[in-house]
Amino acid sequence: MTTRTARLAAAAALALGGALPAAAQDQALAADATFCGGLSANGQWLGGTESASDLAAANAHLEQMALVLQNNEYVGLFSLSAPAAVRLEAQGRGSGDPAIDLYDEGGAVVLSDDDSGGDGAARAETELQPGRYCLAMRSYDGSPMTGFVRVGRTEHEALTTGADTPAAPPTDPAMPPAEDPDATGLDAACDPATLSTFLGEGEPLDRLLANGPVTATATANEVPFWGFRLETPAALSITAENPDADPSITITDEFGGYLADNDDWDGLNSRIDLSAPLQPGSYCLQVNALADTAQPITVTVAPFDVQAAQIGLYERGEASPPLDGSYPVTALGPVDGRLRQDVRTDDTAAWLSFEVGQPGLIVIEAVTNNLGDPSLVLFDEVGRQIAFNDDNGGSYDALVAARVMPGTYLVGVRQFGDGAQALTRMLLELYVPTQPAP
Repeated sequence: MTTRTARLAAAAALALGGALPAAAQDQALAADATFCGGLSANGQWLGGTESASDLAAANAHLEQMALVLQNNEYVGLFSLSAPAAVRLEAQGRGSGDPAIDLYDEGGAVVLSDDDSGGDGAARAETELQPGRYCLAMRSYDGSPMTGFVRVGRTEHEALTTGADTPAAPPTDPAMPPAEDPDATGLDAACDPATLSTFLGEGEPLDRLLANGPVTATATANEVPFWGFRLETPAALSITAENPDADPSITITDEFGGYLADNDDWDGLNSRIDLSAPLQPGSYCLQVNALADTAQPITVTVAPFDVQAAQIGLYERGEASPPLDGSYPVTALGPVDGRLRQDVRTDDTAAWLSFEVGQPGLIVIEAVTNNLGDPSLVLFDEVGRQIAFNDDNGGSYDALVAARVMPGTYLVGVRQFGDGAQALTRMLLELYVPTQPAP
C-alpha cells in the first residue's frame, strides 16, 4: 500500500468509525495519544510519520485528502521544532464547506476558521511556537464531505485563494481602478497607525491586564475597528458579545497581516484564543455585526487562561471532562438494558458517565417533547468523540446511536440558545448481539 493510499484508507476508516490494518495504523496513526487533550488518538501525521511532519524543517507544504462522514471530523497532526509563521487551510470538494480548529499540545484551541479561504474554504495564518499541534477539519453543516487539508509555512504554496484576494483591475487601462474597501477584507481605516479608537484608551494592554480584563462597548457602526498595543509578549483571549448583533471579529498585526478570526464561537458570540503570545507591537481588531449593526457589542480582552479554555471546551461539549472529580460528572453506573435519568439542562453541557459491560449498540435520547432544544455528544473514556446529534427525526429532541465495547463512556447534554433551560429526560438503552444457538 502506498503512503498516499494508506492515508486515504486511514481517513476513510476513521471517519466511518472502523478499524485499520495494523500496518496502516503504524503508518497513519499517532502512536502517542496523550497530546491535544487526547484528540491526537484519532489523528494522522500529515507527513506520514512524526519525523516527516515537522513543518519547520519541511521543504514544502504537508497535505492530505480527508473523508468526513456523519458529524465526524478529520484530525491532522504536525509539529514544529522552531517558531514559524504558518498557514492552515482546508478546501472541500464540490459544495463541501469545511471548518477548521487548531489545538495546541495541551488541548487548547489556538484558532478557528470557516470561510477565510474564499468560496467556502477555511484558511488561517498565525505564528506558532515549537510543539505538536492537531488540526481538526469538520463539515460546517455536518453533511458528508471530502476535502483537502494543507499546512505550510507562509512562504509555501497556498491551497486556497483567500477571501482577501484583491479584485482584478479593470480591463480598460484608461479607467482608473474603482475603490473597493472590501477587496482586502478590511477597511483602510483599520491601520494601527491611524486608528482613533483604542482599547484601554491607548495604554499598553499588557500593563492594564495585570489588573483584570479590558472591556469596551460600542456598536459596529460606531467603532468598526479597535486598536491596541503591547509592550511585552502576551497570550490573549478576545471576545465580542451580544447575540442580538451576532458579532464576528478579525485580528491583524500592524502591517495588516491576518492573524485570526472567529464567528459563532459559543452561540452567536465570538471569541479568539491566542495561546501563542502576541509579540510587542500594535494590533487591530475588526468588529462586524452580522445581524444588527446598531446593537452594542461588548469587546473584552483578557489574559489567555489554559485552564479556563479547557473548562470552556467541557461547557460547550467540545471535549469530555476528566473523571477524577475535578469537574462535575454524574455517574449513572452500569447500563445493562435500559436506564432513565431526568436532568435539569441549560446552555452549559451537563455530563453523565455510564459503564458498558459487553459489546453492543448504545442508543441515547434526550427528550423534552419540544419544550427545549437539547443536543447530545458521546465520548469514550479516552476522550474520543463517538457521536453527536441535534434535532433528531424532525423534532427538537436529540438521539445518538453508536457501537460500544466494554468500558466507561461520557455523554454531554446542553440546550441551544443563551440562557435556555429545560427539564430533559435521558434514556439510555444497550442492545447486545444475540448468542447463536448451541
